[in-house]
Amino acid sequence: MAGDWVLGVDIGGTNVVVGLVPAEGGPAAGVRGRAMVGGAEASVMVEHIARMTRDSMEEVFQAHSGGRVVGVGVGCPGDLDIAGGSVVAAHNLGWFDVPLRDLMSDALGLPAVLENDANCATYGEWWQGAGQGFRTLVGVTLGTGIGGGIVLDGVLFRGASGTVAEFGHTTINYTGRRCTCGNYGCLEAYASGPNIAARAREGLEAGAESALAALVDGDLDAITAVTVYEALVEGDEYAHEVMVETARILGVGVANIINVLNPDAVVIVGGVTRAGDHLFRPLRSEVRKRAFGRSEAACRIIPGALPETAGVVGAAGVFLSEASRGD
Repeated sequence: MAGDWVLGVDIGGTNVVVGLVPAEGGPAAGVRGRAMVGGAEASVMVEHIARMTRDSMEEVFQAHSGGRVVGVGVGCPGDLDIAGGSVVAAHNLGWFDVPLRDLMSDALGLPAVLENDANCATYGEWWQGAGQGFRTLVGVTLGTGIGGGIVLDGVLFRGASGTVAEFGHTTINYTGRRCTCGNYGCLEAYASGPNIAARAREGLEAGAESALAALVDGDLDAITAVTVYEALVEGDEYAHEVMVETARILGVGVANIINVLNPDAVVIVGGVTRAGDHLFRPLRSEVRKRAFGRSEAACRIIPGALPETAGVVGAAGVFLSEASRGD
């Protein structure tokens, strides 16, 4: 396997990232990223990914005096038919009934597997990140939406239909905020990146005092979760309040996970983890209040170690796992 690489492709709601991962394990190399083209057909994005892949291969093979790519793992959000290799529905991308696995395989001339993006991020953290060594690992991914994954004894748990660990669509307030899925009170409706920003805007519109407005020159619609983080770093009290509330809401969701699954660890993956103790201290405190004592004591709540590449590494790892089963 020395000199063999696997391409990992991480398709998110707003960005796509590719990179090459050594088949024997190791960090992703030749990592490339670009913004998703809003409303673009899957075939167009596959062409972009193929070009990014060629650039990545050129860089990596030049640095390592050659090599070969043996396959590709593709992580994608949405409702997926894993066995059939297709995207049934990815609403954020506008993709429906897309044979993504075969499109990628044909474009790159490589065998390919398709997996949920949050499953890939969780598997990446288990294989090479913060989740190494844990027998039962649950991942919670925070980004445009909230997803998750479950690794049991080194194997992704996929459930009966492949739609598993949709933690963002667990209900924490049945009369609460409307979610993009159509339900009310979903965890995602409060603690995803866009909804952290939305809650911050709502507070400002209600009269909260903060430097947030100045950071976006008064255009409140331009506030993002990153803006909230920037204000937090600058010592803004209101941004701190928004983050603490976000952490407590996430703590409710994580406590539910711990009470149901009793995992060894829950790894939180996503840019919001940059908030560090501002996030994790109130999150863990809320979990202690709500989770059963023995289950809470047995579970570590940790930030991911691969903030930029967990999905890429995990997608490559899923390909290798599936290939080894087929041998």
